[in-house]
Amino acid sequence: MTERAIADAPPSAAARAPAPSAASGSHPSLVLLALAVGGFSIGTTEFAAMSLLPDFAPDLAIDEPTAGHVISAYALGVVVGAPVIAVLAARVARRTLLVGLMVLFALGNGLSALAPSYGTMLLFRFLAGLPHGAYFGVAALVAASLVPRERRSQAVSRVIAGLTVATVVGVPLANAIGQLAGWRWSFGLVALLALLTATLVRLFAPLGAPAPGASALRELGALRRGQVWLTLATGAIGFGGLFSVYTYLASTMLSVTHASPAAIPAILAVFGLGLTVGNLACAWAADRAQMPAAGLTLVWSAAALALYPLATGSLWTLAPVVFLIGCGGGLATILQTRLMDVAEDAQTLAAALNHSAFNVANALGPWLAGLAIAHGLGLPATGWVGVALALGGLAIWAVSFAAERAAPRPCGQAL
Repeated sequence: MTERAIADAPPSAAARAPAPSAASGSHPSLVLLALAVGGFSIGTTEFAAMSLLPDFAPDLAIDEPTAGHVISAYALGVVVGAPVIAVLAARVARRTLLVGLMVLFALGNGLSALAPSYGTMLLFRFLAGLPHGAYFGVAALVAASLVPRERRSQAVSRVIAGLTVATVVGVPLANAIGQLAGWRWSFGLVALLALLTATLVRLFAPLGAPAPGASALRELGALRRGQVWLTLATGAIGFGGLFSVYTYLASTMLSVTHASPAAIPAILAVFGLGLTVGNLACAWAADRAQMPAAGLTLVWSAAALALYPLATGSLWTLAPVVFLIGCGGGLATILQTRLMDVAEDAQTLAAALNHSAFNVANALGPWLAGLAIAHGLGLPATGWVGVALALGGLAIWAVSFAAERAAPRPCGQAL
């Protein structure tokens, strides 16, 4: 980083975070890899649970729309857990917190694999969701502390890449295991991955002592900033379109496309490939023009989701559209870095809340899509629900962008 870049960089907590200690003896790439394994385990359970709806619904004696509540229970756990854990653990060393979160995540998924009823499954999925947002939030801060400011988004994208690679490898694998050996084994696999993550983080990550003056009260200060709320709302609404389609993708393939169950893992992998490409491309763009990148990503998502109802008749048309929809998932990385900029010294809570927002989307998208299906609009209509949500997110982004441009800026700070 040049002297001029250092002088111009805002004194955010992420920028002030210390580099890995020499005592850790670990290269930043090893730290990012360890954090990405956690993203892989979280991504596998989050998305595989959606694709396994047709498998666990009969076993728990419920229909598929009701089984969708299991997805919402996990999302609710993320929404609740992210802010609560971030505030209560404000003075806990980051490595210690990450290890504890992964142990809790392993417990929730292990219990999910053993759930004897619909009610217990709801409870255990809620438990599994509690550490999700706090893990990604703290992991993003650790990743950002390892690199110069102008490469933060790309470092964060490497952590989130664990989640996107999970949609290419982990989710199809979990889905295949669910079909061959039973859905319970898929959740058991995730529990093992979580324990592996806890071990790797303990071995490679720097301790990451809390910033001087860190406290629950200071973290709550993030909630006083309008741009924090606008950024969270952009993700909560705009990202819902992706989930409205993805949740019912397997059911759409079986009932509308009339594809073989064996084709489901392949299409899920196509979606994951799009998510991976979008994550990398959006991170590159965000390090150069953050807010325009977010707006263009939402426009992309709306356009891709509009194609979905027209593409469900054949696997040959469905596959490329699912890839395009997946590319819109790169919005997560952009908004994660955006929150680092607008949260000032309340970094942990804001970073964790990003995943609460996305899991509001995870609950809202499937719920609205389920209403459309229940009212007889058909499974392809989930695409139109997605378009409405993407455009809603775009409208909130426009308000945020306009407010930022209208706000007075410190002397010398570029627009």
